[in-house]
Amino acid sequence: MRIPTLYLDNSVLGGYFDDEWKQPTQELWRQMENGLWRFVTSLVAAEELIEAPERVRELFNSTFEAADLLNITEEIDHLATTYVAQGVVTPKYEDDARHVAACTVNRIDFLVSWNFRHMVNMQRETAFNGVNLLNGYRAIRIVNPLEIIYGNQDQNL
Repeated sequence: MRIPTLYLDNSVLGGYFDDEWKQPTQELWRQMENGLWRFVTSLVAAEELIEAPERVRELFNSTFEAADLLNITEEIDHLATTYVAQGVVTPKYEDDARHVAACTVNRIDFLVSWNFRHMVNMQRETAFNGVNLLNGYRAIRIVNPLEIIYGNQDQNL
């Protein structure tokens, strides 16, 4: 059975230590450690970590191996620029566009984020996917960790 791949942005790494997001984020890690998910990210996340707290950088280094870091290609940069040109995000948030583009180009199952303003919301996901479909890419799912962890638990309904 294929293990679903989750692309994590830095808000999820920071959420591991944040009081508001700690419990669901750490549950996501437990599920990954139990073999339910494979985590990947990109060099965009690595670049953004330069000014992050030490414990967030340590979590990044202990979670991702070189094979889990997606390179940023010309195709990814072009798609991110297209998102900006189409007004999905402003140039100030081009790194968010690069996360989505990396996930899209590499056909990752889910982009996981706590960034509700620029990524995890219905309007933004629809806009990213509109650009994707017009440019020959498949639609992607942009979700928060709660959608992943609770969607994976057996429940007696």
